Amino acid sequence: MNTALKLQGIVKRYGKNIALDRLDLVVPRGAVFGLVGSNGAGKTTAMSVSAGLLRHEAGRVSLLDEGPFNPALHAGRVALLPQDARLPPHLRVEQVLRFYGRLQGIPGRLVAGAAEKALAWTNLAGKRRAEVCELSHGMYRRLTIAQAFLGDPEFIMLDEPMSGLDPREQVRIREVILGKEQNQTILISSHRMADIESLCTEVAFIESGRLIRQDAISRITLMHSTVSYIVGAGAPGVLEHVRNLLEQAEWWFEPRASALCVRFPDTMRAEEVNRKVIPVLLQHGLELREVRQGVSLEDEYMKMVESHAPQKR
Repeated sequence: MNTALKLQGIVKRYGKNIALDRLDLVVPRGAVFGLVGSNGAGKTTAMSVSAGLLRHEAGRVSLLDEGPFNPALHAGRVALLPQDARLPPHLRVEQVLRFYGRLQGIPGRLVAGAAEKALAWTNLAGKRRAEVCELSHGMYRRLTIAQAFLGDPEFIMLDEPMSGLDPREQVRIREVILGKEQNQTILISSHRMADIESLCTEVAFIESGRLIRQDAISRITLMHSTVSYIVGAGAPGVLEHVRNLLEQAEWWFEPRASALCVRFPDTMRAEEVNRKVIPVLLQHGLELREVRQGVSLEDEYMKMVESHAPQKR
């Protein structure tokens, strides 16, 4: 199958609470894959089951097409960064990386070089002698991510890697993730839709322990067939002036994003759509703030969640 992770019908209970309810998930090798869901949806539990940290009651797990986590098969090839990862507070940064490098199976003669590489690409070389407890939150998070990438594992799971980081630290972490090796697979769990949209090629929405949808982000956001015009007030009223501009086009307004959206037929290109639509929007006095190809991943997620929410009686 050439998959990094395959979950089939996974069930995990905590007492009477069902955390994973027959969850299915397939993460292809080489992807940067996003896992999105509300608090309690089962994202962290799914990662923990995948990494062999939690036992599940039913279903099948396969890592790298070789069955459930097995130290004899997967040691050094699979890494997990929990959301609340804790490192030894009084070890020095360089010591931490060397220690975890050995745990990851890096040979002793190579572990110093691996630690140096990690210090360089996480911009922590200047803190090599600092104790872990002396680091800022952003530096600490970068160190935990460096630890997850030590030894270039084939499959890396990151649970909320951007949690609590300031904007500058977020940029640095994105650079680390985007600079991954081509043969590596990264699974990212996050509430930050902008990060998922900018980093990932594929995404899965899960709610109440079940898969709602899994697809390429370009298909979910209608990247190749839709244009969104982010506008100021008055957009709903201008719909009547643009509806007939394009044959066989579908128009709608997204209030969450303040976006006037058009889905156009395959015979048209986005450039052609813009040439016809933008002058009309400006002619009617709309404040055109942004033109975006596709629709917001956040809006598509919210629609999906609302359509699967229990009906009130």
